[in-house]
This record gives sequence, C-alpha cells and structure tokens, in this order.
Amino acid sequence: MEQYIKRKSLCTTEIDSFERVFGESRPDCAEDSGGSCSSKEHCDTEGKQRFFTSLIMMRIILLSCLWGLLSLSLAQQSDTEEGGADEEVVELFTTPRTKLSAATSDFGYNLFRALAAQDPKASVLLSPMSISAAFTQLSMGSSERAMKQLQRVLRYHTLKDLQLHDTLRDLLAYLRAPAKGFSSVERLLIGKRLRPNLEYLNSIEKQYGERPQTLMGGAREIKPINDWFKQNTGGKVDRVLGTSLPRNPAVVPVGAAAFKGKWVTRFSQAGKKEEFQLDGEAPTTIAMMKQDNYPVKLGIDSDLGCTIAQVPMEDGVSMYYFLPDDVTKNLTLIEEALTAEFVQDLANTLHSVQVQLTLPVLKLGYSTDLFGPLSDVGLSDWLSTPELDKITSQPVKLTTVRHKVVMETAPEGSQYPSTPSTRNSQSLSYSVNRPFVFLIRDEPSGALLFIGKVLNPRDLASV
Repeated sequence: MEQYIKRKSLCTTEIDSFERVFGESRPDCAEDSGGSCSSKEHCDTEGKQRFFTSLIMMRIILLSCLWGLLSLSLAQQSDTEEGGADEEVVELFTTPRTKLSAATSDFGYNLFRALAAQDPKASVLLSPMSISAAFTQLSMGSSERAMKQLQRVLRYHTLKDLQLHDTLRDLLAYLRAPAKGFSSVERLLIGKRLRPNLEYLNSIEKQYGERPQTLMGGAREIKPINDWFKQNTGGKVDRVLGTSLPRNPAVVPVGAAAFKGKWVTRFSQAGKKEEFQLDGEAPTTIAMMKQDNYPVKLGIDSDLGCTIAQVPMEDGVSMYYFLPDDVTKNLTLIEEALTAEFVQDLANTLHSVQVQLTLPVLKLGYSTDLFGPLSDVGLSDWLSTPELDKITSQPVKLTTVRHKVVMETAPEGSQYPSTPSTRNSQSLSYSVNRPFVFLIRDEPSGALLFIGKVLNPRDLASV
C-alpha cells in the first residue's frame, strides 16, 4: 500500500509538472509577444504540432502511471493470496507471552465492540482477561470440534507452537503483580446435578490453582460465592452475583477484575469540580485532576477525528485516552479501529511532549451479563451446543456469563513533574472533558487490562 501511495503521488507530480510545461493548447507565437513572426501559417502549424505532441506525451505518462498502479495492485493481490493463511498473525509480537497477550487483547476489543453496540448511547466497562481465562478453562472440557470453535473466537487460532495453558497461567500471574494495581479472578460454577467429571475438576485446579465450584443454586449459595470473589480481588469487587441463581444451574462462567494503578508523575491539583461536556445535554460537573508540564505521549489521528494521549503508570502500565474532536456519543470510528497491532503501533509512534494535563478523577463500576455480546462475536452456535463432553456426560448449556469490574484513578504518583527548561515553554493542553474511549495496557506484554467508553462518568459510578 505504501508503494501504491508513493506511485500515485509520483504520477500526480509528473502530470502536474507536465501541465505546467505543456498546459496551453497552443504556445505563444513570437507575434503574440510583441515580436514579429515570419509566417502566420508557420506559427499555426508549429503550434498544432506542439499541441498534438503534448497530447501524446500526456497519454504516455497517464498510461505509464496506470500500468504502474495496476502492477502494484496485482502484486499486492498476489502477496495477499500467497500469505492468506498467515494474514492474522501479528509479527510485532514474537514471544509466547506477547503473542498470547495480543490474542487475548483482540478478543477483548471484539467483545468491547459487541458490548458497546448493544446500546450505543450507554457507557461500558470491560476487563477481558478474566473472561478469556474462564472460557479457556471451558475449552479444556469441550469436544475437539467445540474447542476449535471456542479457541477461534478467543483468537488462539493465530498462535503456533505455544503451550497455551502454561503461558496463560504465567501471564495471569505476571499481570496480577501488586505493583501493577490490577487484580482479576475467574471461576466456573457448575451445577451438581450435572455430576461433573472429577478428572476435569482436578485438571483445572492443577493448571490454574482454583477448582470450579459445584452448587445446587438458590439464594443461600450467593453470599459464599460473592465473599470468595471479594476476597480474591483484595476486597475491591463485591456482590458479583447480585441476584440468586436459578434452581439447578448448569454452567456459569464468572469473571471479576479491579484496577487502581499509580501514575509515574503525580497531579498537584485534584478534586476541583469542573464541567464535563455531554452530547445533546447540559454539562455535568465532576472532580478533575490537573498538572502543568506533565510528560505524556501524544498524537492526532485525523481519520478517527481524535487526539490520543498515552499517560504512563507504574510498573510498565499505561492509560490511553482517545479524545474525539467534537462532543459526541458516536465513538464508533474509534471503537472499530482498536486492535492489538494498532495500539502497539501507537505505543511506538506517539510523540513525547509536556502538556497541561486535565483528567477526570474516575471511580467506576460496571456489572453485566456477557451472554449476548459473546453470541455477537461468533459464539452463538457454541453457546447453544457447547459440547462440554469432558465436564459432564449430560447435555448442558451455559446459564449466564457474569462479569463485574471496578476501577479507580487518583492523583497519586511516584514523582513530581519536571520544571520546563525555558519560560512559557508550556504551550500544549490536553483536557479530557467530554465523552472518550480509554484503555489500560501493560506495555511489556501488550496485554489489555481494561477498556471503556465513558459518555458520562456518572453513568459508571462505582457499584
């Protein structure tokens, strides 16, 4: 494509240059310039010759350009056909950990789009790692056909020669390091009436350290389940199951996550109420944190109509803000652009600058059933007939897919911003004061920890 653009630009330049030289249908005669022409007939004849010569030359250049563009197009088509089997493999990610992180991130971006599409005018929040891990555990209990179908949606089909479960276990342990501020946990709840296979239960416990829980259903079992999730998220995620499960439940994957990271650079001003613009509504007021001379990485994407800021956090974590040029609820262009490769490109190409940075103080919570969005990302057939043959010999379907997340951003940081080298060097400002998309990413691995669309921060008040 880059060659195509260069060639097209070159052709345009050639034609423009040619028109500047031969653009007139008949060149000026000496007589027109105030001189004398030996023969009017001679002048007209010479002009016609030059005119037809110019037409021929123009056609040659146009044909040359068109042939060049066609050749490049055919070459690209050939390359695509020859490499079709590997087109989804992202070469930016080379280690088992980064390859798996890219796969789980792309699953997360797809799930985020499906969740956002359910209600385009609603704020949403998602942490895909726990859901990916829960369904990876389910894949261990699936038939061969169902496992391949499930792993394709989880984007694992792009991985080659990878010890999937060992790599995932190690990745989860790495991401859950206390310094990152991220905690996630997943668990499968399985109805006792299904008589789950002990070999399967033991293999999950051996591989991931937690045994799926068997239950009868009903209100009495809700509190112990909620207490377990609260304890395993450091007390941050409470009431994962807000209502009682149906009597004799089948299989219920549950994922929960929390995030409270620490900025590398602290904010000296925090808590002041400022306006947050809303699309088609009166502004609301929320607490903001502000700091001059704040180091970020910044870029403008005119195709997406937004400015992107990468704000560093401790232990290799970053928060990315996608701020649209206009106040709008329609953030579809940004949502559709998000992939693991695109975000990795951003990390490599955004420019380091100092800005006057204003960010909302966020304390968000979100709880949902992901059954519908998972159907929309390609799991509808699997959800109707999951073929969990290694879990139970009985026909089984998923009852629900519960997901609850909480996150918080505060002004604390480990260091003060540097003083600008010259007076009045501060010229850029970046204020997140209108609807935006954000994501939280672990830079060394490329793993997507959190992603959200915030149309009104009050919509996601911690639950």
